[in-house]
Amino acid sequence: MFSKLPGLPNIQEDLEATPISVALTTSLFILFGGIGPIIWASMSDFYHIRRFLYLSSLLLFVGATIGCGLSPNVWVLVVLRCIQSVGTSVTMSVGAGTVADCWEITERGSAFSVLFVGQFLGPLVGPIIGGGIVSAMGWRATFWFCAGYGVFLFCFLLLFLPETYRIDHVWDNGLPIKKPRPLSPVPLPVATRDEEEGGSSGVASDEPDNSEDSDDEYIQEPPPQGRMNPIQSIALLRHTFVWLIALQTGFCFGTMFTIETIIPDLYDEYYHFESWQTGLSFLGAGIGNVLGAIVSGRLSDLFLRRARDRRGGLSVKEDRLTLNAWPGGFICVPMGVLIFGWCTSPNITVWAPIIGFSIVCFGMSQVYASGSAYLVDSIPGKGASVTACSNLVRLLMACILSLIAKPIVSSIGSGYLSVILASLNYIGMGFYALVKFKGASFRKASGYGDNPI
Repeated sequence: MFSKLPGLPNIQEDLEATPISVALTTSLFILFGGIGPIIWASMSDFYHIRRFLYLSSLLLFVGATIGCGLSPNVWVLVVLRCIQSVGTSVTMSVGAGTVADCWEITERGSAFSVLFVGQFLGPLVGPIIGGGIVSAMGWRATFWFCAGYGVFLFCFLLLFLPETYRIDHVWDNGLPIKKPRPLSPVPLPVATRDEEEGGSSGVASDEPDNSEDSDDEYIQEPPPQGRMNPIQSIALLRHTFVWLIALQTGFCFGTMFTIETIIPDLYDEYYHFESWQTGLSFLGAGIGNVLGAIVSGRLSDLFLRRARDRRGGLSVKEDRLTLNAWPGGFICVPMGVLIFGWCTSPNITVWAPIIGFSIVCFGMSQVYASGSAYLVDSIPGKGASVTACSNLVRLLMACILSLIAKPIVSSIGSGYLSVILASLNYIGMGFYALVKFKGASFRKASGYGDNPI
């Protein structure tokens, strides 16, 4: 996704497209990146599979990417980019489900950081590679590169990725489970005449029948399964604590993505950057993302363990909204976006907006990782589904903000756009604070409360 951003001006010129149609290639890509996980998560939970979905999504991605490289006009490109996005979105929900199943609660933050480093590595290397390819061979070559990379990933996962879906009734089979004893002896039927002649006393025994050991192992039956219903994932947004967290991650991620979409035009206008130079400018953002993901994972688990220790070994799920999220959301993101907005000018060095954007990405990682881990912890057994519905809100916000960003910049400038984005993040962090202090009561009202972790 990110490797195409430096080539947006080239796409507009080559396909003779309007600015809004070119903007749709990125905005609808991000929107369908929120719709796709709903489908993948529902299939994963219904069919109890993850490996097959990873492989299938990669084939879908490769096919759509090849089509993008052959697009005769911008509208074919827009449609194929939507399909391409669905193919890439599997890790947003299915990957989160894997983390929830395979790591303990006190290690889940670090596991999420590994997942996010992989997701955020794109802004670090994608624009650099993409910008160089566009400058040397044209924008279509970026799709050929991505298609080849998709084929490589398919082969790698086919050979080395095991099935990671945990089926509880299979996982628990073989464990010794005590069968319940009867509360009172059950009288046996009176023996027949033939049985009496055979030596039976003819009186029912007061001793219970212990012919079967009550501690024998037995095979648990799978839980009943209904129909696959993708709407069930979206329905999780009815819970207050879910949509509050989803909105703030949406504001935060949407701020980052909006800046990414306006950078090529701004840097071209103010600094006369070519595609490869615009790609290199994303290096600061990528470093901020990767460093932020690593730091957030380590601090998240550390602060969670400290909270548990203070309570004598118990913690509550709101402890996952850890201390590092607050300076990330209240300081780093607003400050970084304001630096970017007001310093993007031909009279100010380009290093100022580059540094501002990297601060945004670092702060966004703190907020995003904290909120994502909290949702997975708060709704046990539905990690993929709750992540999918949160991603839908997050990417919908990113789509809307990125679509209106260019008209806003054209009318009032990037500085006032940054004020709007900073204000949205302050509102969103107010939602975080509300969940931090009232989340337990929200969860109790939703049926997920009073379960210490």
